[in-house]
Amino acid sequence: MKKSKKNKIALPGRLNALFFIVFVLFSLLILKQGVVQIVKGEDYQNELQHSENTIVDTPVPRGRILDRYGNVIVDNTPVRTITYTRRKGISTDEMLQMATKLTAYITMPVDKLTERDRKDFWLLKNKDAAKKLVSKNENDKLLKDYKNDSNGYNTAYYNLQLERVTPENLKTLTPRDLQVLAIYKQMSSGYSMMPQTIKGDGVTEAEFARVSEHLDVLPGVDVTTNWERHYPYGDTLRTILGNITSEKEGLPADKLSYYLARGYGRNDRVGKSNLEYQYEDVLRGTKGKVQNIVDKNGNVIDQKVISQGQPGSDLVLSIDIQLQQKVEQIVTDELLKAKQSPTGTFLDRAFAVMVDPNTGEVLAMTGKQLVKDPKTGKTVVRDYANGTFTSSYEVGSAVKGATLLTAFQNGAIQPGQQFYDTPLKIKDTPQKKSWKNLGWVNDSDALKFSSNVYMWRTAIALGHGNYVPNQPLNIDKQAFTTFRNSYSQFGLGVPTGIDLPNEATGYRGTTTQPGNLLDLAIGQFDTYTPLQLTQYISTIANGGYRMQPRIVKEIREPSDDMNQGNVQNDIQPKVLNRIDMKDSYINRVKQGFIRVYNEPGGTAYSYFTGEKNYKLAGKTGTAQTFYDGPDAKKYNINSRSAYNLTLVGYAPYDAPQVSFSVVVPWLKSDKAHVNSFIGKQMIDAYFELQKERMAKGEIQK
Repeated sequence: MKKSKKNKIALPGRLNALFFIVFVLFSLLILKQGVVQIVKGEDYQNELQHSENTIVDTPVPRGRILDRYGNVIVDNTPVRTITYTRRKGISTDEMLQMATKLTAYITMPVDKLTERDRKDFWLLKNKDAAKKLVSKNENDKLLKDYKNDSNGYNTAYYNLQLERVTPENLKTLTPRDLQVLAIYKQMSSGYSMMPQTIKGDGVTEAEFARVSEHLDVLPGVDVTTNWERHYPYGDTLRTILGNITSEKEGLPADKLSYYLARGYGRNDRVGKSNLEYQYEDVLRGTKGKVQNIVDKNGNVIDQKVISQGQPGSDLVLSIDIQLQQKVEQIVTDELLKAKQSPTGTFLDRAFAVMVDPNTGEVLAMTGKQLVKDPKTGKTVVRDYANGTFTSSYEVGSAVKGATLLTAFQNGAIQPGQQFYDTPLKIKDTPQKKSWKNLGWVNDSDALKFSSNVYMWRTAIALGHGNYVPNQPLNIDKQAFTTFRNSYSQFGLGVPTGIDLPNEATGYRGTTTQPGNLLDLAIGQFDTYTPLQLTQYISTIANGGYRMQPRIVKEIREPSDDMNQGNVQNDIQPKVLNRIDMKDSYINRVKQGFIRVYNEPGGTAYSYFTGEKNYKLAGKTGTAQTFYDGPDAKKYNINSRSAYNLTLVGYAPYDAPQVSFSVVVPWLKSDKAHVNSFIGKQMIDAYFELQKERMAKGEIQK
């Protein structure tokens, strides 16, 4: 069958039309590419070169701080914040225009604007009038003086202008001008392409909403949420918790390189004291990151979220915040009461520390100080909990347990050995005696009755001395080293290892006269911190293990009000050393400590009688010293005689759960007994809380 002639002609025509269309389209594509590459290629290349990708951090909450039972001690409060990101190359006039726009939406405080701020702004706002403040002759002279120093010329010229801005000039600034100035000051204080807070305190809901609604006409301005630290328990434990820098402070100047090398921004807020500082790496979290794509004019043309950020991890403290509050109130009340008594002339502080002797976990750490309010002139009580490890004092007879153990271990005396307690009369030295003549006493009696003479006889034996009444006393000076090396095993005179910065180790007396050794043996020569005293008594309480005191118990993932995060780091108890003493020696001293609290005649007995829930063991202490506190210049050296009162203990004595120390420096009399009043109430508070929690099933027996 033959194909039709018509079909043979139509097919090539359609193909030709198709080829023609393809040719036209391909030609247009080539033409377009030529225009892009040749005609406008340079423009597009310049556009590309003037675009930037800027990474901006977004704030995240710091980790919270909780007590051992999950009570939140330090929290975060969201704060409405208005920010401004200054683009590169923006002019002063453009920033002033933006600041002027913002006055329609927010109100700024102006009370912190300085005279210099006002002068700068007046010069900026009145450029023509500012030029007239410097004459042509003066300008010519400056040009001559700073011929090759343009920066020097500009500075000198501007300083001359500043000097000539008068109070009358400044009075021309209107209230609205001051609002513009307050905003402009904040806008210009930050770094280019980094968000700077314009207003982050007191932003009202209405202000936040108004700015949010007008962001399209406020380039560079943004609204966000920042975070401020909140303290549900007020000033409780405040100096231990520490502080963070303000946004204005930013990174501390002395650690700027350190933080910048770790990815911080210059305006970032960081911990600057105690827990906030010590655990900065844990609490800071990971900031979110947003990529701003900016055109050649500095305008943000696109934004991309790189990461959402992660809040900081939580710290779970070993502190029992309820116990802490009770102890703080006890110390405050007794301090104020003692201050009003005739013995309180020099008194301005008191300390108390409670620790689990088996783990080293700090349960309560209290210090209170009386200071004058600079505004009212009235005496107020301020938190001085950090003084428990940053200040040191002569602690008196509380250290006598360590004295006996040192002597036992070095063979200077034997358990049960007796000395006759009668005054020592050393040639050319004032008579040295106990608080009364005790007659024949052994080591256990010496603890119970607090015999100084027994300890002096012990020190003489350790120093290989030979006491003869009314004759000079010679001792081997190596005894100072022997005592101090031994004391250090208990934590006296050395760092305790507490996980807080700036721990003090105390002062070591520098003279080595025989009388100094006798004073050292009864705690009246070297000084120790309240925390060292607690570590010392804890070491004896637990059978000879010096535990590192810890205030942080766990590190957990970020939490909310309903749930705690998973444990990231469970901080285990750490033994720093085992004291080099026989168990029989330790037990001998512990028996003496039991008698101090539980037998008639014991120096603590009358303050702790009748207790049914627990039995204590420990030691009282009194150190005769001189007041050398903040008001020492008011008094001459002869009128500054004072006493430091101390108390150490643990309970129950047969299975210790808690150990403690109390230090009350600079009383005018050794009969005040404020140390025992504090100790009695704080140990009562501990066991009352334990009883309540057991009744509620919160803890087991």
